[in-house]
Parts: sequence; structure tokens; C-alpha cells
Amino acid sequence: MDRAPLLSSKELIARTRPFAAQDTARSGWNLVATYAALAAAATLAVAAPWWPLRALGGVLEALVLIRAFILFHDAMHGALLPSSRWAKVLFHLQGILTLTPARIWNDTHNHHHANTARLAADSAGTFVTWTTEQWRQASGWQRLAYRVERHPVTLLFGYVTAFLYSLCLMPFVKNPKRYWTSGLALGVHAALSVALWVYAGPAVYLFAFVGPLFLAYALGTYLFYAQHNFDDVHILAESHWTHSDAALEASSYLRCGKVMAWFTGNIGYHHVHHLNPRIPFYRLPEAMAAIPELQQPHVTTLSPRDIVRCLRLNLWAPELGKMVRYRDAWARG
Repeated sequence: MDRAPLLSSKELIARTRPFAAQDTARSGWNLVATYAALAAAATLAVAAPWWPLRALGGVLEALVLIRAFILFHDAMHGALLPSSRWAKVLFHLQGILTLTPARIWNDTHNHHHANTARLAADSAGTFVTWTTEQWRQASGWQRLAYRVERHPVTLLFGYVTAFLYSLCLMPFVKNPKRYWTSGLALGVHAALSVALWVYAGPAVYLFAFVGPLFLAYALGTYLFYAQHNFDDVHILAESHWTHSDAALEASSYLRCGKVMAWFTGNIGYHHVHHLNPRIPFYRLPEAMAAIPELQQPHVTTLSPRDIVRCLRLNLWAPELGKMVRYRDAWARG
């Protein structure tokens, strides 16, 4: 049974608006601190005299890259330094360097926010979700494509599948005029790869460049997938869909410690973010603590058990009101 919201969508969103007011000094400090941490981690990965320390630097660099991406993500939502010209230039440059050009990111991510948990909507900017009935009616090739898109290996290789291909190569090939920055990102990335390999050596390329990117994008792709694909996600029928219900019922709260919350830029407060994406990442905990309707979220974690359970959920079963495995589509058919 669909759960009726305690407040209307408009009323609940209105309660979040005071938290969308950012502190410019705090935003600037977070930006400086994040880039400084990124530079320190990269320096360790490049220059440490012992290879285990270089590997540690690469892991730290990957984690800080996730935080840097969240700052970019907030800036694209207008939640971080929206009036600063230098910040706009900086974030657009970061987007090129990290394979998230602003144009394609905004087009796909804004679509994702406007259509979260809408099965009838185009899946641009998100992972497609089918109902059990859609699975049963699909052809073998269609089922294969669906499996590939949601397969754990696809998430693991997010560096290639989500970033190099989906955000850069595919949009540039389809519409080079609109998405020329995606082509530019590919070119810059290739040039940096060759330059680092030739002039700095394979070790630097591995520990400070491709290794951190691979790890960061694998974790980032999984986080994006898992926060809308979890045990008690609830997808409403189109006739009952509201923005607030999509935020609270189909977006999770990722419970983690303070260290991981720092590295992930509080993206674990995903239900709050989806309710109002103009709230700066550093005010998301404050908003959740102040608004009772946000304090009973659907919780996920990064424990191995929860990760395995998440990856086994494949299809939405409307008759059961939950996500199920592929084999259950036939059992219920």
C-alpha cells in the first residue's frame, strides 16, 4: 500500500529552504581544504620512497576525489558558491579533468532528479529499473542489455562504463556540437595519460592517476546505484508519484562514520539531497536533524552484507511492493 506523506510535497520542501542558504566562507574553506587534501594525497602517491606508502597515497587520493566530485556536484546544483565566477571556472575545469563535463552532467543529472523512481520516464542519468512484467515480456537481447547495465562488473569498471563512455564518448559521438566538452575531456584525459606514462613513468601513472581514478569511480558508481536500489525502496505508481515521496521512499540514507562521511561529502544524506538539491552538502545533517519527517529514512550501509544484498536486487515487483531477484520474476509470473 502506498504511504501517504505527512505533509504535502510543497510543505515539506518549504521546510528545507532555510538550509539552502549557504555560508560563503564555509563553502570556500571546504573547497580549499578538499583541494589541499587532494594535492597532499597525490604528492604521497607520486613521491613516497616506499611503494606501500605510494599505494596508500593512491587510495587516499581516490577517496578525496569522491569528495571533490561532491563539491562539483553541489556547484552544478547551485548549492555551492553560485555567485562566484572564479568558482564556476574552477568547477568547469575540474569537470573536464575528472571526466564529468558540466553540460552532459547537468543534462543527465537534472533529469535524474526530476524523474527519480518514475519507471515510465527515460532512464538518462540513472540506472534503468524494470518491473517483473517488463522482464518477462522483454526479448533475450533486451534482458542481456539490462543485466549488463546493472551487473557488478559494470559498476566496478565505472571509470570506463559510466565516465569515459556514458559521460564523454557516447554524448560526444551522438551530438558533438552540444557536447563538445565531452570530446575535450576525452582528449585531455588521453594526453595526460600519455604524458604521465612517458615523462613520469608507469609507477606514477598507476599509483597517482589511473589507480585512484579507477577506485574512486568504482565506489562512486556503486554509491549512485545503491542509494536508489536497496531492500526497502518503494516505487510509487505514476499516478501517485510526488517529488517528496520519490526523495523519501526511493532515496536512501547511507549510514557511515564521520571519516567516510567527510570523504563522501555527506552524499549519504541522499533523501535530504533529493528533497532539496540546493542544500549545501555541509548542511544536509543539520536539515535532517531539524525536520522530523526526514528522521526515519530507509537506511543502507557499506557493510559487505548490505552490498551483496543491494547487488542481488534487480527488478521491481509491484504486486509485492519491493525489489526482487531475476529468478523471482518467473516464480511470480
